[in-house]
Amino acid sequence: MRLKDQVAVITGGASGMGQAATLLFLEEGAQVVVADYNAENGAVTVELAKQRGYGDAMRFVRADVSQEADVAAMIGAACETFGRLDVLFNNAGVGGAIGPVWDIEEAEWDYTFDVLAKGVFFGIKHGARAMRRQGTGGAIVNTASIAGLTGGCGPLVYSAAKAAVINLTRSAAVQLAPDRIRVNAICPGAIQTGLVRLGGGPEETARILDEFQPWPEHGRSEDIAGAALFLASAESRFVTGEHLVVDGGISALGPEIWSRMHIPREREMTKSRLNKGTTGEATTARSVKS
Repeated sequence: MRLKDQVAVITGGASGMGQAATLLFLEEGAQVVVADYNAENGAVTVELAKQRGYGDAMRFVRADVSQEADVAAMIGAACETFGRLDVLFNNAGVGGAIGPVWDIEEAEWDYTFDVLAKGVFFGIKHGARAMRRQGTGGAIVNTASIAGLTGGCGPLVYSAAKAAVINLTRSAAVQLAPDRIRVNAICPGAIQTGLVRLGGGPEETARILDEFQPWPEHGRSEDIAGAALFLASAESRFVTGEHLVVDGGISALGPEIWSRMHIPREREMTKSRLNKGTTGEATTARSVKS
């Protein structure tokens, strides 16, 4: 088992890619603290872990990663419950602000960056504190996106936040290398999760996503969980400061996500949206200002 006797914290761990990573890490021998904003999804994930015989190895903590006190508390919960912290997977995310650049409100920008970028910063900050106190190193994995690598591959504000995560990953890796703390990022491509809703439902979403990349089928949460396991385990002991692209070849092809989704580009939209992902809070929409 690749994570035997390791303690991990996974944010956004109660749904999608985070939930898949939670179950895989448990299977690989880790004790896991799942932190998520959505307590209902947390209860479902706890039940799944119990059904697989891992109930004693998992704890759920409700956390808003944009709030530093919540992030500090989730790291503290791992150290108090399981005695240490070896792996941190900063995975929590939302779609955030979607719309033309001239129409984005300051509060929408702030919400998106608070969750996607500041949440990762808080995770690295408090995760590094715990790992440095132990003196035995560790692994930090951040969820970025191929949207952070190029224009035209995601909503503007989301893309900017994910680019920040990639650079933060590299900079933190340099600072923390002397402590034997590795910091890497994953850049997913077209992955079907609760955050992605296209067409009339899951089957239609899957069909549309299948057309995104050269690989003949879309990515699944388990694909990202496998990448996270590699970066969390000793198999990647000499890998730090990197962003691992897991996208079925879409970035090699040269993405233009809006045309591939068959929806209007942001500048052509008549409504702006604020997507709050699987937090349990509703996505909002309003008319675009001219």
